[in-house]
Amino acid sequence: MSDQLEQLLDKIGNKLKRLRIDSGYSSYEIFAWENNLSRIQYWKMEKGTNCTLKSLDRVLKVHKLTVEQFFKELD
Repeated sequence: MSDQLEQLLDKIGNKLKRLRIDSGYSSYEIFAWENNLSRIQYWKMEKGTNCTLKSLDRVLKVHKLTVEQFFKELD
């Protein structure tokens, strides 16, 4: 995997974690449980190791964000 891709995945994971914490969830497990998400899948997304656009879109709907908004506000 290229360094650029790894950096992007890290940014995505950090942003998802920030969104979760800003929404009042200190635990990724509780966030995933209460929003009907796979805990393992969500944990991997926050760690930047596994993030499909389909999964990202599902998580962003919880935060009432579009994929476009998320990436526009990524930096």
